[in-house]
Amino acid sequence: MRAATQHERRATAAPRRWLADTAGGLPATFWYLWAGLLINRAGAFAMLFLSLYLTAARGASESLAGVVVGAYGAGGAAGVLFGGVLADRWGRRSTLVAAHLATAALMVALALSQQLGVIALLALLVGVTHSMPSPAFVAAIVDVVPEERRSRAFNLQFWAFNLGMAVASLLAGLLAEASYVALFLVDAAATLATAVLIAWKVPETLAHRSARTPLQPAAARPGSGRRPRRPGLHTALADRHFLAFVGLTFVLAVLTMQASTIMPLAMRADGLGPSAYGIVVALGGVLIVLGQLFVPRLIDHHRKAHVLAVSTALLAIGFGVLAVADDLAFYLGACVVWTVGSMLAAPPNAQINADLAPPALRARYQSVFYLAFPAASFVAPTLGGFSLQQWGDGHWLLVGTLGLLAAGGHLLAGPPRERRVAALRQATAVPIEPSLTAREV
Repeated sequence: MRAATQHERRATAAPRRWLADTAGGLPATFWYLWAGLLINRAGAFAMLFLSLYLTAARGASESLAGVVVGAYGAGGAAGVLFGGVLADRWGRRSTLVAAHLATAALMVALALSQQLGVIALLALLVGVTHSMPSPAFVAAIVDVVPEERRSRAFNLQFWAFNLGMAVASLLAGLLAEASYVALFLVDAAATLATAVLIAWKVPETLAHRSARTPLQPAAARPGSGRRPRRPGLHTALADRHFLAFVGLTFVLAVLTMQASTIMPLAMRADGLGPSAYGIVVALGGVLIVLGQLFVPRLIDHHRKAHVLAVSTALLAIGFGVLAVADDLAFYLGACVVWTVGSMLAAPPNAQINADLAPPALRARYQSVFYLAFPAASFVAPTLGGFSLQQWGDGHWLLVGTLGLLAAGGHLLAGPPRERRVAALRQATAVPIEPSLTAREV
C-alpha cells in the first residue's frame, strides 16, 4: 500500500512541476492581459474574410477588394508605430482600452456600411486600431513580469495568440455561411469584451515619469549650439544592435510567410488541392496548441542566440526540403519541422526585444519590432511569386539558404547583443534626473 502511495505521489508531482515551470509565478495582471489577448484573437475573424465579403456581399471586383485589403495592411503599419508612441506617453492601459473601443465601433460601422468608398476608409482605420494594441500588450507584460519569468510569459502569449486564431478560423467559417453582418458584429462584441476586461482588471503598468529610469538623450555635437534630442522613436531606429535583431526577425517572418503565400501555389503545381493545403495548415496549428507549453523547459537553460539559430535553421530546412516534395506526406513532414522552429523562436524573440528596449521606450521599441511582420507579408508573396515562377522548385533552395544565413547571423549577433543588454542594465540601474524622460516622438 505504501509503495502504491509513493508511486501515486510521484505520478502527480511530475504534472505539478511541469505546470509550475510553464505557468507558475506570474502576476494576476499578466493573466488578465493574457485572457484579453485570447478573447480578442478568438473573436478577430472578420478581417480574415474581408476580401470574400467585398466580392460576395458588396459586389466589388477582385482588384478593388485587393486595394481595400491593402489599405487595411497599410493602416496596420501606421497603427503599430502610433500605438507604440501612445503606450509610452499616454499609458499601456489607456492605449489598450481606447484602441479596442475604437475597433469595436469601426466593426459595427463596417457591418452597416454599403458604399465601397466608406468601407475602404473604415478598413484603413481598422488596420490602424487593430495594430495599436500590440506594442502596449507586450510592454505591459514586460512591466509586470519579473525578468526571470518573461520567457514563460511570452511563451504563453504566443500560445494564446495561436489558440485564439484557431478558434477564430473555426467560428469565422460558420458565421460567414450564416451572415457576413454577423461576422463583423460578433467580432465587435469580442473586441468590446476585451476592452471591458482590461478597463476593469488591468491597472496602468507604466510607472509615473518621476519613478521611471529613462534613457539619456543623445548628446549634441560640440559647438553645434543644438539642444540634445530627447529619446524617442528615433532612438530605436538608430540602435544598430536592435536593428540587426529586427532584420533577422524580418528574415524569420519571410520564412514563416512561405506557408501562407507561396506553399499553396507549389502544392497546386504538385497536383494537391485546397483540402490538402488545409490539412497542412491545420497540422501546424495543432502542433502549436498541443506543444507550445512544453517549450520553456526545452530552452530556458540555453542562450537565446543559440535557440534562435536552431529555430531559424529548422525553418530553413523545413521549407528548403520542399524543393523535392511531391506528395502530401512530404509536405506534412516538412510542416512538423518548420512549426517546431516557429515554436522555439517565439519566447526568445520577444525576450530579446524586451531586453534591448530602455524602460522608458519599451512600447516604441516594440512598435519598430512589429514592423518586420507587415514588411514580410509584402515581401514574401511579391518576391516569392516571382522566384517560384522563374526557378520553380529552386525557389525553396533559395529560401533554405536565406534561412541558414540568418541562423549564422544569430550566432554572430548574439555576443555583442548580450554585451549591449548588460551595459543597458548597468546604466538603467542608476537613477538619473527625472526631467530627462521620453516625452517626444
